Amino acid sequence: MKISLLLLSAFCAAPITTAFTSTLSDTTNMLGKLHKTSSSSSSSSALNIAGVQEAWTAYNDALEASPLLVKSVTASVILGAADVTGQALEQAQLTEDDEKSDLDIARTIRFAFFGLVLQAPWNHFYYTLLDGAIPPTEEPFTPTTGIKVVIDQFVQAPIFTVLIFGFLGFLEGKNTEAIKKQLDDDYADTMVANWKLWVPATVVNLAFVPPILRVLYLNCVFFFWSIFLSLKLNNKDEIEA
Repeated sequence: MKISLLLLSAFCAAPITTAFTSTLSDTTNMLGKLHKTSSSSSSSSALNIAGVQEAWTAYNDALEASPLLVKSVTASVILGAADVTGQALEQAQLTEDDEKSDLDIARTIRFAFFGLVLQAPWNHFYYTLLDGAIPPTEEPFTPTTGIKVVIDQFVQAPIFTVLIFGFLGFLEGKNTEAIKKQLDDDYADTMVANWKLWVPATVVNLAFVPPILRVLYLNCVFFFWSIFLSLKLNNKDEIEA
């Protein structure tokens, strides 16, 4: 009787054992695949991070070797991209009744050229002179930083904004009277908008950003400022057209 019960138990347990073994094997295989996928994803992420680090190191090396050239090329790319973004926003604001236009390549080239020959060189030499006359302090928030922000935004910025209007107007083929009229119409509003953005941005730049990276930081902020300028300087021209 005992032998029969043992044989019956073994017979009933065999399918369960087989099923459990099969499930365990499948689970092990699945975990192995997940581990390989995770390892592959981790390796890919590590490679991406390493690639970014290498690119950043190469950029800094180039910046140390040829600061003006690298700053100028960077500004040209960023400001050209800003104008393309500005034109896309203009097209997005049009209604169904408005006639949409293709990308104005000449306008984008003007902004890229502006970044290359004026914006980056101006800020490169301006910050070199400013830091030479008033050296940076170790502490971020000091009277020295405050004085430099005031000089930047209430002496340098008004002058540079006039240069922007004149430079871009000249590239568009406008005469002196047309540029003066645009200054009369838009200069005050532009300066108010400038201070809203650039006063806090300049505080961050002068307080926390290393001198070698200040123009790069400016270029990044200037991306958004250039979108505003692109829309501001071209809005009335498009209405008149």
